[in-house]
Amino acid sequence: MASSSLSKPDPRRKPPCTGTRVSVLVPLPFPGPLDYLAPMPLEPGDLVTVPLGRRETVGCVWETDRTVPPDFALPVGRELPLERLRPVVGKLDVRPLPQSLRRFIDWVAAYTLTPPGLVLAMATRIHLKDAPKPTLGWVRTEAPEGDLRITPARRSVLNFASSTPMSTAELGDRSGASAAVIRGLATAGLLREAVIAPAAPFGLPDPAHGAPKLSEEQAEVAQELCSPVEAGRFQVTLLEGVTGSGKTEVYFEAVAACLAKGKQVLVLLPEIALSAQWTDRFIRRFGSEPAVWHSDLGAKRRRETWRAVAEGSARVVVGARSALFLPFADLGLVVVDEEHESAFKQEEGVMYHGRDMAVVRARLADAPAILVSATPSLETLANVESGRYRHELLTARHGGATLPDVSLVDMRSDPPERGLFLSPKLCTAIDETLEKGEQAMLFLNRRGYAPLTLCRACGHRMQCPNCSAWLVEHRARGILTCHHCGHNERIPKDCPECHAENSLVPIGPGIERITEEAKLRFPEAKLLVMSSDTLGSPAATAEAVRKISDGEVNLIIGTQIVAKGWHFPKLTLVGVVDADLGLGGGDLRAAERTVQLLHQVAGRAGRAEHRGRVLLQSYVGEHPVMTALVSNDFQTFMEQEAEQRRPSFWPPYGRLAALIVSAPSADAADALAREIALSAPEREGVQVLGPAPAPLAVLRGRHRRRLLLRTMRGIAVQPILRQWLGDIKPMGGAKVDIDIDPISFL
Repeated sequence: MASSSLSKPDPRRKPPCTGTRVSVLVPLPFPGPLDYLAPMPLEPGDLVTVPLGRRETVGCVWETDRTVPPDFALPVGRELPLERLRPVVGKLDVRPLPQSLRRFIDWVAAYTLTPPGLVLAMATRIHLKDAPKPTLGWVRTEAPEGDLRITPARRSVLNFASSTPMSTAELGDRSGASAAVIRGLATAGLLREAVIAPAAPFGLPDPAHGAPKLSEEQAEVAQELCSPVEAGRFQVTLLEGVTGSGKTEVYFEAVAACLAKGKQVLVLLPEIALSAQWTDRFIRRFGSEPAVWHSDLGAKRRRETWRAVAEGSARVVVGARSALFLPFADLGLVVVDEEHESAFKQEEGVMYHGRDMAVVRARLADAPAILVSATPSLETLANVESGRYRHELLTARHGGATLPDVSLVDMRSDPPERGLFLSPKLCTAIDETLEKGEQAMLFLNRRGYAPLTLCRACGHRMQCPNCSAWLVEHRARGILTCHHCGHNERIPKDCPECHAENSLVPIGPGIERITEEAKLRFPEAKLLVMSSDTLGSPAATAEAVRKISDGEVNLIIGTQIVAKGWHFPKLTLVGVVDADLGLGGGDLRAAERTVQLLHQVAGRAGRAEHRGRVLLQSYVGEHPVMTALVSNDFQTFMEQEAEQRRPSFWPPYGRLAALIVSAPSADAADALAREIALSAPEREGVQVLGPAPAPLAVLRGRHRRRLLLRTMRGIAVQPILRQWLGDIKPMGGAKVDIDIDPISFL
């Protein structure tokens, strides 16, 4: 086992302290735990402060018997003599990390080929050493008043003081006395300081509160979801249902069953923005707020939530994928809503898929998992087909609502006017919808004003200096920006290449350009734009949702954020400005992702008593994606996708691992990529593709090359990668990132 010792001990000196050997995992990229001397009793899971070099860090006491997936080897080092070990500094006053979380950290590290300390960092990335300071107040003592002169102000304080601590401010407000009077009574011994118990940061959800009236189909499915919860056994169930079928209300019944057993629930959402409306629905059903976990939480709230989860007082947590690494005291159910969303994949650092790791988290906690979607991923459907997952289906919209009518607008035969992007047919439909007092939505999954700016004199394209990507014009802010590295620059008046005056023109539409066109075409409409540029926080999203629900706006223009499960009863028309947008390039999942996204967008229309309409502007109306959307035949489309992937062992019928080589220079990236390719494994059922420049060949100033390892389904890629890359030693700032089960191929 590795050691934290930095120098050889003097054999003439005795060890600085006595104790026992303990393995401590620290949140740094070491291959395994470090050995320390424990001068106090410690148990696996205890969080401790340990010396590391010239500083101290927080680590976790780890087991020597580590649970990892089969065939995944963990590094083992030499065990050093006890006298060479440095002592643990101290133990933190927090709950130990549960065994199920420690096993999960090991599992994720082994599966993703990531140092386990970096996975631990995701579970402890809060200021654990900053224990919450107790709040002090005043209580009445039984000391006699004696010779102290009791003024009216002092009498008022003593009358209000009791055995329940009150702060100086509260006691002063109630009694009308000053802080000096209160302190004087304390000096006289008639009051004493006491700790005020902190208020619970989260309410206690009531499983019996607001129980809905379910349809017969919903009740049957809910019972199937509750069964493994009540039995306390691991089982994965796909809850599939058409948009508006009440999937959330149905899995809420499983949440209620888990709460009734006194266990905790984790619900994962793909986008933080979804939490606002989801939380409102949760409050109506359970009578209190859930705990929320995402990157926008302040440090204080993160500490409170982390501790409440560890202590078990946070009964339900709704959050982004990082919530998987919270220290649940007694996890009884895991739900992944919109399981098909690619947002569940973390693309940097520890590269993992939140949906897949949620299933592992549930299995290690012996808890059921529910995967929810109107358009399930092909990976999940393949697991249903193989019998690994159960399948429950909701076929009807709730409350008698019907699915919207979907039709195509052929942009070849019904094009918009020159320089515009909304077809006459779509504009007419919007006019009709607004005249009836209903709401319409325009969808375009592209931020900014235009995706490309070029010079019409010399053809120069405005490109990011750090990435091989075009700069996107954001006219409202007067800037060109790179959506990959964040580079910004002012929009120049003249071409920076040929210096032609006023020659730069925007090419193609972004959501800002569609908004500009909509304002001119529908001057009486009350517009609202929903995108990550306009909704900077969950609070802003909640306010936008309120305005739509209350009818304060009647034309919504949005990017993919508007597709995420919203329920807008007055929305009856959805127009997709560019239905072909996601079909370009060689992405394996391009068609699948496009049909999922557009099906979700279409599902926003007609969710109440009025029937909905969806218009898809397309130049390729004969594409299978458009056919599936118009016919509302998602199942046939996915069967066709499966048949295309199965013969060549593309996922989910084979395994992929991406190797992303990056370096400060193109030559260094090419050299390392060639070295890796020359030692590629040669065995049956294994294929290596590449190296080739990545589609984003330069990202944040680093040159990138990609290789792709493909294997048959039954072959694990991790042992192959360990052996293949074991002797590769990147030099000169070059590095190799490994992405198991890649989603993006940029």
